[in-house]
Amino acid sequence: MSEPFEFIIIGGGPAGLTAAIYAANAMLKSLLIEREVPGGQMNLAALIENFPGFPEGISGFELGQRMHQQAVKFGLNSVNAEVKSVLLEDGMLKVKTSGGDFSSHTILVASGAKHQKLGIPGEDKLLGKGVSYCAVCDGALFRNKPVAVIGGGNSAVNESLYLSHFVSHIYLIHRRDSLRASALLQQRVLSNPKIKAIWNTVVEEIAGDDRVKELRLRNSKTGQTSALEVSAAFVAIGSIPNTDFIRGVVTLDEAGSVLTNDMLETSVPGIFAAGDVRRNSPRQAIVAAGEGAYAALQADALRHRRD
Repeated sequence: MSEPFEFIIIGGGPAGLTAAIYAANAMLKSLLIEREVPGGQMNLAALIENFPGFPEGISGFELGQRMHQQAVKFGLNSVNAEVKSVLLEDGMLKVKTSGGDFSSHTILVASGAKHQKLGIPGEDKLLGKGVSYCAVCDGALFRNKPVAVIGGGNSAVNESLYLSHFVSHIYLIHRRDSLRASALLQQRVLSNPKIKAIWNTVVEEIAGDDRVKELRLRNSKTGQTSALEVSAAFVAIGSIPNTDFIRGVVTLDEAGSVLTNDMLETSVPGIFAAGDVRRNSPRQAIVAAGEGAYAALQADALRHRRD
């Protein structure tokens, strides 16, 4: 692959893949850098039913593969590597990776975020089989069934309120004796007849053979253990933006998310950000895809201005 590139995309989730499709259509000389399998967090979704064009739903893995194939069809260059750092050198943005160094005038940071895990037995084994990190993605799969939401912040409360439209009832399990969510959200969730809060409780194991059957709980004050039968466990204890490689280069918030303006520009000219890596991202594939498309259009506009 000859250099420099006109556009480098860091991350192969829905934001990065859509940016790659638009960049390829615009005949931008582009490079997509992804350290794992294309698709990002979409790969964790057993079935996506709210992405336009798929009325029967589609698995996150298949959607990611299709997006990648579409970009490759138009001539996308891609490399499987981990980005180590980004720096400004001789008027160019240089991306240092485990597979070599690449340079460009324009970069899109679409590296996403990873879900904070509980780190307990059964969590990984039953992922996609009742364990979920996204109620909007998977909630409708558990219509009229009992589920648990684990967490006590805004994310957990919002997940619970969303799920209340589908499931029979919700156990909101929190390790403390009060929620950390905003006052208005607390009022809504605690007054919802479908939602029961279980306080001072930690989940020690998610049990089941081929699907979630029960949670094994421990009261953090009394030490008493119990089992709770549910069909799904929605883990909502936060997420960690994948921004270590860009830390100290662009402005991040206290959680490590990239700050952008409404044109997806970061604090450094030529560096854009899109998708879950951005501050206040709704963490939805369709939103990330739209932002990726917009970022590619911005990169194309910058190319024409340079020319």
